[in-house]
Amino acid sequence: MILEKILIVDDDINIAELLKIYLDKERYETILAHDGREAIALFEKEQPDLVLLDVMLPKLDGWQVCRRIRENSLVPIIMLTAKGETFDKVLGFDIGCDDYIVKPFDAKEVVARVKAVLRRTLTTVDIKKEIVYENLSININNYVMKVNGEQIDTPPKELELIYHLAGHPNRVYTRNQLLDEVWGFDYYGDSRTVDVHVKRLREKLEGVSEKWALKTVWGVGYKFETNDQKF
Repeated sequence: MILEKILIVDDDINIAELLKIYLDKERYETILAHDGREAIALFEKEQPDLVLLDVMLPKLDGWQVCRRIRENSLVPIIMLTAKGETFDKVLGFDIGCDDYIVKPFDAKEVVARVKAVLRRTLTTVDIKKEIVYENLSININNYVMKVNGEQIDTPPKELELIYHLAGHPNRVYTRNQLLDEVWGFDYYGDSRTVDVHVKRLREKLEGVSEKWALKTVWGVGYKFETNDQKF
């Protein structure tokens, strides 16, 4: 049985072919692209279930390709890059990628990440739930957050983070727990990534309601504090 369709985008033909061999072995259907424009054309034509996307590409780089895909689709995207700085990772998540793998990598690790991201995506699709508090709604189906009835531009990972916290009101999460449960157990990231996302969410949510707030629990982590249990 053929599983999900995966678009592999890398200008290094050897890397692309290696990933194809490993993913084909797991019975995924694979498509290859070697530059940004070809990636967008194949994405629109083939409608893959997941994209493995290198950052350093000719014609259009991976950031541009990711943004173009996110204009019309929430298909999972895993970035492949030699850049491992926290800033680059945060940028990737901000523009909508779902995971981030730094080169050089083990092809088996990439396969494991693909499986994990697809599992999380399928779980999210099955939830079909909107969380509602006073002056706030978070819809995980269409990735829309509204504050005071107005839609607020919220990158996917920010929305998943506030959805997770608001879905478990008054529960305290450590940064590592949030990395595990929002980014995925397979994400080997810097815990500062969580701090950056919380800071940006606070800028959007500060003072919206006296019935709830995104709180820091010093020395531990974060919680969505509320006295309104309606959601």
